[in-house]
Amino acid sequence: MRLDYSHLARRWMQVAPRFLPFADVITADLPLGRLLRLSLFQVSVGMAMVLLNGTLNRVMVVEMGVATWLVALMVSLPLVFAPLRALIGFRSDHHRSALGWRRVPYIWFGSLLQFSGLAIMPFALLLLAGNHNAPAFIGQVGAAVAFLLVGAGFHTTQTAGLALATDLAPEEARPRVVALLYITLLLGMVGSALLFGALLTDFNNQQLIQVIQGAAVATMALNVIALWKQEARDPSRTRADQLRPSFRQSWQEFMHGGRASRLLIAVGLGTAGFAMQDILLEPYGGQILHLSVSATTVLTAILASGSLAAFIVAGHVLARGYDPHRLAGYGAVLGIFAFAAIVFAAPLASPLLFRIGTALIGFGGGIFAVGTLTAAMSMAKDGQSGLALGAWGAVQATAMGVAIALGGFLRDGIGHLAMSGQLGSALVNPSTGYAFVYHLEIILLFVTLIAVGPLVQRMSDPTVRSSSKLGLTELP
Repeated sequence: MRLDYSHLARRWMQVAPRFLPFADVITADLPLGRLLRLSLFQVSVGMAMVLLNGTLNRVMVVEMGVATWLVALMVSLPLVFAPLRALIGFRSDHHRSALGWRRVPYIWFGSLLQFSGLAIMPFALLLLAGNHNAPAFIGQVGAAVAFLLVGAGFHTTQTAGLALATDLAPEEARPRVVALLYITLLLGMVGSALLFGALLTDFNNQQLIQVIQGAAVATMALNVIALWKQEARDPSRTRADQLRPSFRQSWQEFMHGGRASRLLIAVGLGTAGFAMQDILLEPYGGQILHLSVSATTVLTAILASGSLAAFIVAGHVLARGYDPHRLAGYGAVLGIFAFAAIVFAAPLASPLLFRIGTALIGFGGGIFAVGTLTAAMSMAKDGQSGLALGAWGAVQATAMGVAIALGGFLRDGIGHLAMSGQLGSALVNPSTGYAFVYHLEIILLFVTLIAVGPLVQRMSDPTVRSSSKLGLTELP
């Protein structure tokens, strides 16, 4: 009996997209191979984030003996550039170039900034460690410049890269493109963390230099491959005599009507609500629930798995026309339940409830991020995608950095007051400082829902006005 292989092939072509994530992102103008190649810029960004916030953070404190306060200052320096992402996006919207490119120059110069920072970083760190006769400030200044260059580079690259992806993707495919790009970022971070950990198992200064220099070379290679023949040249769009509005004028136009400002407020509140716990989960698990080092290390994988699942689910439902504002609201709701689980894990002495809460934080935070970013993309009009995505990135990155720092400060401050008995005998418990931060995050997520509510209503039916002053009628 002869099998009809052509019939089987047709059936597989019909079935596969239902089970393969993002198989339906393919369009005639943006095939999957081209999109995956473009997404490599997210891998370079994820690699830089892991190197700065994870690998070098630990190496500088433990192996090199640098003061913790100085390390914290260095790691926070890239946030100085975060608020400028809106300006970067605006400039890429209206870039003047005889070559006809708008996004490519910004991705390229962002890559050069990353490469420059990584190139000088190992030598600056060696000076910072103090194994020399030069003044101490030389190493401090060199390390600060290196961290600032890397931060400026990946903020520029990511802003222009997301704007380019928005330009290339048709409107109906943009939600799936956003989700795919964030999965690439997450995979880049996880892969880089595993690779750096393996390469630095037997730490010495020479290996550190090689790892950082290898990251510099990989950054340039990945971003060049990502950029190759992605943006079509159109000199008529970037000619020098073309009128370009001022940043202030474009910003006022983008903010007109209040929807964009409300969305950015929601982004800031929601991001802070999810990020304040970033440096507290593992200490909470070890100090309060008495988990081992290996058990708390697994929390990172649980959090990342929740985020990965969120990106896949968000891309799936948004592709079917689901309101991104409502989806972001559901993400905030999941975050509220997640932090409630984290809080109750201590009195119940339940590591399982703690792990469930951790997974929900990753899932809810991922849903919220993709929902708000897709909403920002939908607000981009008349070539303003760079401005819209830059504004979202500026608020998100700034809120995350401030929230992480504030979370650590509040945990230490409230914990000290509680253990000294100044808050009453009932609160003399090492979990009090953590619980205060988690409750504050729940409050922030509730306020986020208040901010998102009117956006959901206006998207669904602009003719209906909310009877609630807080705009709660359309909350999930």
